[in-house]
Amino acid sequence: MGDGMLQERTALVQTPNVAITVALCFLVAVVEGFDIQAMGVAAPKLAPQFGFDPKQMGWIFSISNIGLVIGAALGGRLADRVGRKPVFIGAVLAFGLFTLLTSLVGTFEALFVVRFCAGLGFGAALPNMMALAAEVSAPEKRASTAALMFAGMPLGGGTSALLTQLLPPDFDWRLLFEIGGVLPLLLAPTIYFLMTETLTKSAAGAPRTDIVSALFADGRTPATLLLWLAFLPTLLILYLILNWLPTLVVANGLDRAVAPQASLAFNFASVAGALFFGHLVDRMDTRWPMTFAYLGLIVALVALSASSGLAMTVALSGAAGFFLLGANYALYGVAATYYPLAVRGTGSGASVAVGRIGSIIGPLLAGLLLGGGMSASGVVQYMVPVAAVAGAAVFALSFCRRPQE
Repeated sequence: MGDGMLQERTALVQTPNVAITVALCFLVAVVEGFDIQAMGVAAPKLAPQFGFDPKQMGWIFSISNIGLVIGAALGGRLADRVGRKPVFIGAVLAFGLFTLLTSLVGTFEALFVVRFCAGLGFGAALPNMMALAAEVSAPEKRASTAALMFAGMPLGGGTSALLTQLLPPDFDWRLLFEIGGVLPLLLAPTIYFLMTETLTKSAAGAPRTDIVSALFADGRTPATLLLWLAFLPTLLILYLILNWLPTLVVANGLDRAVAPQASLAFNFASVAGALFFGHLVDRMDTRWPMTFAYLGLIVALVALSASSGLAMTVALSGAAGFFLLGANYALYGVAATYYPLAVRGTGSGASVAVGRIGSIIGPLLAGLLLGGGMSASGVVQYMVPVAAVAGAAVFALSFCRRPQE
């Protein structure tokens, strides 16, 4: 135990101002959340302007998630080799640049390419934030630190939706991508000057561990597989709701004007959920807080599927966001702790990448179910057993051992 603790601690750089690192990661999460959801918000204006049909827009939505899967896997692995900070800065520059370029495109092919490249940046940033949360915070505050960082994502996503409600109806959709592109480009040099690297050159240059060993050696197989089994269905539900909640609300007989309210409730309640469950996990560990989160999500989904009133639908959309994102971001916080420092980026990146496969499947699954004649309520009910699988995986994960620090 003593040797393991010594090796782990000496591989970490002393980070005198944890608040700066957490604040910068939070701001990156805000702009990433804004940029990821900007396409969905801009789509009603963008698609008719260029004559894109629903199939083409489906590809535009999906390609950034495909890029995100690849970026998460590569970004986490690369960070273990060269350090968190340079990869993190590169990721922020990438998604900022390609989000800005989104405002300049005029063809389907160009939009397809820039959204894929933006997705690479989105993906590479995530495992680095997970690793940073584990490395800069005290062990007893890791889940709440990660939750605070990642709470920025729904806050940014909600801001992009709220902005469209505040702007004149005839606003240019390009404005969203100009804002979403410039902000990360300004953040990148700030990170360079203010953030301290958490991985020393000696640790980054240590003998390389192959990917299979990084994920499955030294008894990590159960934890890795259970993390994947938790992340994939969780993100499947999340991205199904993010993409289809407005459609599901309207299909349940409510006025189209209600849809943005439901989306805002989902996003902003998820911020509270992330902070609440992050705090609980730090105090009680993962087993009971996260089991409660998934049970709460199941109840919220069942109730949402039967809801028809305005106030109840908005409230239940918020409840779904509270429990779903609370569980998701607490999971981000604990995932990195199941891997030792030298392979933490690889392990975190693999978990994010597998989870993001769920983010691709979710919207496609909803489209197939609705296209096959299933009602909106039926689609929401279909998510209940999916949530149960994720909850069972997290419960089992709580029995897996973690590396000593």
